[in-house]
Parts: sequence; C-alpha cells; structure tokens
Amino acid sequence: MGLEAASEQVDQAITREDLRGETQENTFGGATSFLRRKYSKDLSGVDMAVTGVPFDLAVTNRPGTRFGPRAIREASTLQPFDRPYGWDFSVMEEFAITDYGDLAYDYAKLQNFPPALTAHIRTLLQAGVAPVVLGGDHYITYPILKAYAEAFGPMSLLQFDAHSDTWPDDDPDRIDHGTMFYKAVKEGLVDPSRSVQVGIRTYNEDPLGVHTIDAREVHERGPVATAEKIKDILGDAPTYLSFDIDGLDPAFAPGTGTPVWGGLTSGQAAIMLRDIAGINIRGGDVVEVSPAYDTTGATAVAGAHVATEILQLIGTRLRAERGSA
Repeated sequence: MGLEAASEQVDQAITREDLRGETQENTFGGATSFLRRKYSKDLSGVDMAVTGVPFDLAVTNRPGTRFGPRAIREASTLQPFDRPYGWDFSVMEEFAITDYGDLAYDYAKLQNFPPALTAHIRTLLQAGVAPVVLGGDHYITYPILKAYAEAFGPMSLLQFDAHSDTWPDDDPDRIDHGTMFYKAVKEGLVDPSRSVQVGIRTYNEDPLGVHTIDAREVHERGPVATAEKIKDILGDAPTYLSFDIDGLDPAFAPGTGTPVWGGLTSGQAAIMLRDIAGINIRGGDVVEVSPAYDTTGATAVAGAHVATEILQLIGTRLRAERGSA
C-alpha cells in the first residue's frame, strides 16, 4: 500500500472492514483508535483487543491517568504505517486486532469498579481474545489479574516499574495503586517464584518472594543480559506483562503521577521488550500515563510503543502456536 492511500483513507477506526493491515491515514486527522484499528464490540475472529480503563481514583500523588487511554490512542497514530521496528513480522498485518473501546463504570460508585473491570476482561478471555489494556492508574492490574487467574491459574507477573507495589495492605476494601500486588500475591493470583519486577528504585522491605531486577542492575548488566534473566525467571509459565510508565526515568516519561529518578531509558525498555520474545504472554497493560504532566507528549508516545510491543509479543506466541513462526 503506497503513500497515495493517505489521500483516500480517513476514519479507519470506523470505516475499515478488514481487521488486519497497516494504514496510511494521516496522523493529524480522523478518529483516533489505537493503531487505527476498528472500534468494535464484536469479538468474532478477533485475536487481540485493545481496551482502555480510564480510572485514576487510587493514586497516592498526582491524578490524571483517567485521560491516559485517550492520549495513548492519539500518540499511536504515529505508528500504523509499517512493521514495528526490530521485528521480523507486523502484528497488524498477520492478526485480527480491534479497539474494544473503554470500560464503562460509575465513577461515583467506587466499590463497583473492581468487579466491573474483572468482568470486562473475563468477557475477552472467554472469547479467546488476548487483551492489551491502556490505563489508568496501576490499581487496575489487580482486578484484571483476577480474571486471568480464573482462566489460567496463578499467573507469572512481569512488571516494569519504579515501585514494587507490594506494600502491606490487608484491608479488602482499600483501593490503592501501591498495594494491589501485595493482595494479588496473598490471594494466589500471582506466583511470586515465577514473577519479576524490573526497574525498581524505591525501598520495600518485603518483596514477597517476587524476583527484583532494580534499575541499577539493568544499567550495569545491560538490557540484553537483563532480558535473558527475565526469560529464565518466567520460564514457560502463563505470563501477564504490566508496564508502569514510571519504570522509565522522568527524562523519558515525565507525564506520570509518581516519577522517580534513576530509571530505565526508553532504549533499554525497547531492547528488553523485543528480546523477551518467546515468553508465554497472555496479555498486558501500560499504565500511569498522565497527560497533564506530559508537556511534550513523550510519555504518551512511549506508552503507545509499549502497548504495540505487547501486541507483538502476543503475536510471537500465537505464531509459534500456529506453526507460522
């Protein structure tokens, strides 16, 4: 498809018929679905679905991530022209991907949000669709993991983050983006022996048995060797990948609620995400993009790239299962 298609394509999020294929639609116009995929609630024949969770009521510092899904979608319009760099195939060409839209919930009934999100993800998994979720604050991963544990049993968690999010919290009614993985481990949603947190640079006395590769180790070891270590820890266990954008240093991702210096570079993250190809990934999310603090749009751009890499990782697994790798 040549560049001349840019003069013919518009609103591909609404008008496109084929769920596969790249697009030349102008970045500056048209409806902004993720990667110009078709907005659809029809899961028939769908391999992967991108969905937004505009929730930021669990933050400990700056709010604003409820606008993250919208910003990430807009930033993703820079990407759907050709194969993602560094891969030998294009997930957009080979797989049926839709934008499933956002989770609907009543912001004034906070207690209803967690089960609504679990049900939302359960619907996708029961249809055989791999979800990629755009957050939202990091609490959202906890209700998501409940749906995954129902489907696959205790999950391996691959978490890129500045914070462990395993601080003690035994109150079942608390909704907090810094304690949800404590609950996930305690409830058996996550197997800590097969889980790893990457980029950590805040103190937590008890990591609950989860493997930690802190930011300094990544800087010293390098991203290639770190990716090998990640793969060794995960093995072939069903894995959920959660990427908190504050895993990146604020120099690369300033638009987030709890920035911490000394973090990963975008280049390190890109290498690691590509080099872990082959893990048994079942879905993932990118969270904590807060556009109000994203003065250049760089954070949303990073979030869009992370989500695309997650799609590519899922595509790698599906290709291997289908014998097309």
